[in-house]
This record gives sequence, structure tokens and C-alpha cells, in this order.
Amino acid sequence: MAKRVNPIRQLLSPSKVFIPIGIGLAIVAYFLIRDYNAQKEALSMIQWSWKSTMWFGVALIMVALRDIGYMIRIRILTDNHLNWRQAFDVIMLWEFASSVTPSIVGGSSVAIFIVNRENIPLGKSTAVVMITAFLDELFYVLMVPVLLLIVGWKELFPVALQKDFFGITLGAREIFIAGYVFILILITLIWLGIFRFPSAAKRLIVAVFNLPYLKKWRRGAVDTGNDLITTSVELKSKPFSFWVKAFVATFLSWTARFWVVNFLILSFTLADLSLLDHFMIYARQLVMWVILLISPTPGGSGVAEVAFSGFLQEFIAPTGLAISIGVIWRIISYYPYLVLGAIILPRWIQRVYLGRKLIKFKSPEDQG
Repeated sequence: MAKRVNPIRQLLSPSKVFIPIGIGLAIVAYFLIRDYNAQKEALSMIQWSWKSTMWFGVALIMVALRDIGYMIRIRILTDNHLNWRQAFDVIMLWEFASSVTPSIVGGSSVAIFIVNRENIPLGKSTAVVMITAFLDELFYVLMVPVLLLIVGWKELFPVALQKDFFGITLGAREIFIAGYVFILILITLIWLGIFRFPSAAKRLIVAVFNLPYLKKWRRGAVDTGNDLITTSVELKSKPFSFWVKAFVATFLSWTARFWVVNFLILSFTLADLSLLDHFMIYARQLVMWVILLISPTPGGSGVAEVAFSGFLQEFIAPTGLAISIGVIWRIISYYPYLVLGAIILPRWIQRVYLGRKLIKFKSPEDQG
């Protein structure tokens, strides 16, 4: 009988860290070399000042607020079962898993495993991760129309990223529309599965694990379905304030995530940006996020840096700085999770597994 692959063992592979770093560095190096003269000239025009330092510091604060918001939310969703140390480990390992897997795959399956190992029942762990996804997508679904009302539809998509194929224009607009519709469908399915028809969701899960190659895990699927129903009853009994707090934490995390770019541009650019320009930068990042979701590279490595330049270079003066700022953006908002994850993972394994074994094999004398 084949054994299930432990997702943590997969994360321990050194290649999980080196592959995304290698892809990102290779693509970035290509563009840096290709546009070397333009970037050299652009960098020579930068006059670093105390305001530059201030805005760069604010960008770093936004990176921290993003993770603090995630930690607050995971504690809310687990009814504070996780302490701050556990919440920090869970979020860092979740981000690490997302950074070393293709964006289209994501780190949700690993996140369920990690939350479960913090003594959260599997069904509730699954529900917590699903609700996290639901809140993330809900933020996106709500923010897109708000920003469209502010910046309009016409200027949202860079013309340079659109191509004509046999008279049909394909590009960021079409990917964005398809992605937005997909996200609407996804949050609808999550809402139906958790809040409206958990029993039907259980039947669907069990039916999937009745397939020939999955039958060996049918018992676990039944237990997960039962836990999901129990968690659904619990969640539906939560007061309105519970959901308000969870969404506010989500709003804090995602707003801070996008504002990192705004403050980085303020640090380096010589352009005079208006308030509307900042809303446009925010809105274009929402479009970028959908494109990065379908990136085949781990954590969007390479794709993110190129997309940054394509979407935001018109707000950066001189424009030759776009690639450089894109690289700095990734250095402070992506690569730290690769390093932190690689450091935290072995310690987390020791705490979760070895600590549990020590408790299990403690003698009666020691316990007394």
C-alpha cells in the first residue's frame, strides 16, 4: 500500500528554496543586463534624502503589518487556541509553503497540515484554511469594484501588455476578467460548503475518496467530513463581531501588502504622484495579483518582477528604475519568507513532534 507523502518532508528539500531563488535571479539578471545602461543612468539621478529613508521605512512597516494581520486572523479563527508563538510559526511556514510552490497550487494543503499539528482537529483545520481563503477572496471581490469606481476601467490595463491574435485582443484585461469570475465562483462554493450545505460537502468529499486510487483514505475523508459539519455548526453560531474582527484583520493584511509598493515607489521615484495615481497603483496590483495566481513558477518567481515593470513603470521616473524597484520589492516582501521558513521549519518540527513524544513517554513519576 502506498504511503501518503508528508508535506513537511517535501518542504525540507533544499531544492524547494534554491529553485525559486534561481528562477527569480536568472530572470532578473537577464533584464538587469539587457537594460543596464538605462538603469545605470536612472540610478545616477536618484538623490537619497531623509524622506526617501522615511518612506522606505514605512514600506518595511507595511511588510510587518501584513504578517501581524495574518497572525491576528489565525488566532481569531482558532478561538485563540494558538498563542502568538504558534501563530507566528504557522503564518511563516504557510508563507514559506506558498513561496516554494507554483502560485496556481498555493500552500493551502500544507497549511491544513501545519494547523492540524498545532492540536487543531483536522476538520476544523480544513475549515480555518477554507475560511481564510474565503476572507482573502472576499476582500478582493469587494475592493475591485470600489477601486474601479475611483480610477475607472479605461486606464486600468497597460496597453503594452495586450497582444492581438487573429483580430482578438488578449492580455491583462482578459486574464483579469477570467480570474475575477473564478474567484467569485470559489467564494460561492466555500460559502455553500461551510455555511449552507456542509452535509452535501461531506458527501462530495466521501464520494471523491470512493474512487479506486483514493479508497485507502476514505476513513480519513469521512472523519474530515464529520469535523467539517461540526465546525460549520460552530461557525454559524459565531457572533457578528467575530466575522467583523476576522475581516478587519484580513483588510489590514492585504492593504499593507499592496501599500508596500506605493511606499517603495515614493522612496525612489522622482515623479510627482497624485492621490489618484496611488489609487491606480493599488488597482493595478489587484490585476497583477490575478496574473500571478496562474504563474507556473514557485511563488511567481521571475514573473512578479517582470509584471511589476509592465504594470507600474509609468508611475516611476525615470522609467529605467522600474526593474530595480521591482527587485527591491521582492527582496523585502518575498525572499525573507524563504529564509525564515528554512530557519523556522526544523525548529517547528522539533517543537511539534519531539515535544509531543516527550509528553507521550513521560513516566508516571515525572507526571506526578
